[in-house]
Amino acid sequence: MALPKSMRYLAAVTVCIFVYMFVQILHAPASELQLPNKSSESKLATWDHDPQSDVSGEPPEPLRRVNGDNYAPNNPNSARINATILSLVRNEEVDDMLQSMRDLERTWNHKFNYPWTFFNDKPFSEEFKRKTRAATNAEVRYELVPAEHWDMPSWINRDLYDESVNILLEQKVQYSEKESYHKMCRWNSGMFSEHPALKDIQYYWRVEPHVHFYCDVDYDVFAWMQDHNKTYGFNINIYDSPESVTTLWPETLKFLEDHPGYVHENNAREWLEDKNRRPENHQKANGYSTCHFWSNFEIGDLSFWRSKKYREYFDHLDRAGGFFYERWGDAPVHSVALGLFEDKSKIHWFRDIGYQHIPFFNCPNNPKCSGCVAGRFTDGEKWLNREDCRPLWFKYVGMD
Repeated sequence: MALPKSMRYLAAVTVCIFVYMFVQILHAPASELQLPNKSSESKLATWDHDPQSDVSGEPPEPLRRVNGDNYAPNNPNSARINATILSLVRNEEVDDMLQSMRDLERTWNHKFNYPWTFFNDKPFSEEFKRKTRAATNAEVRYELVPAEHWDMPSWINRDLYDESVNILLEQKVQYSEKESYHKMCRWNSGMFSEHPALKDIQYYWRVEPHVHFYCDVDYDVFAWMQDHNKTYGFNINIYDSPESVTTLWPETLKFLEDHPGYVHENNAREWLEDKNRRPENHQKANGYSTCHFWSNFEIGDLSFWRSKKYREYFDHLDRAGGFFYERWGDAPVHSVALGLFEDKSKIHWFRDIGYQHIPFFNCPNNPKCSGCVAGRFTDGEKWLNREDCRPLWFKYVGMD
């Protein structure tokens, strides 16, 4: 017997609603999915896996680990590859630097003994050298940043810079009044890879003063990057202040007009141009979502920053003046370049490395971690949770 017309209509509506909800679930960013019995802080932890564990059901990947004295600090034939830990740090930050060193040495580097390379625009004090040498068994190097890499470029108009700073202060752009901060952002964006001390180095792990590491990592991270042909590793991925990068995307589009072939066919441009999750950022930043890898943690291949396409891109931005007339950070500059010019499959989320740079965390759901709450993103106000841009990365790129 045929169903009444009203019941057929109701059934059709029900099916449409079900299909719509199913499609929304498939397209929802990972952190926005409602998971049973999980607080909002631990949603991301549900997806956690890492190179050290085999929770995916797949055979574990071979990892380079300590075997006898193969990573001993004074072994001339050690298994270490061509890499260094690096920090831009001031003498007065020695205690904060020691905090970072203690954590990374305890969780990772006491096993692998990769060298530390410290950079400063002033000569390092004897106190800084003595204390940092005592914090590791690895080699320690102290390097001076050349004035031509650090000072404000000759093409920057000082009057315009001062006027721009006042505008940024009115917009409450953090650190905009600190000239040294502008110089630091420029150096980290494009000058650090040109330092003579790094000319023969391929991989680096950037570590800043006063950060925390929470998880025991028992494999050679640099060798993992090399073995898996990765260009860049990140830990935290957030939104930037759109007022600090107002013209970064327009200048990038100008560069792309002249170099359309530089955009990689497997790029992450959708992540950079998303306008739905934070439309106010997209509008103020003139088409840029402001998502970026928080570069106070980055593990990278210096070959990318030395490539022809990146050097030309950095020079274009440098001449545009946004490192001083705005407050372009190295994080958005690096992220835009990676998102456009690199194969997105070569960018890796190091979910297994527990990390904090105030006020944000990456805290894995992993028994090898202690001292942080799994899935927690911030120790600040709850509204800071909306700064997490990892869900957008997962949506457009995946979780690697």
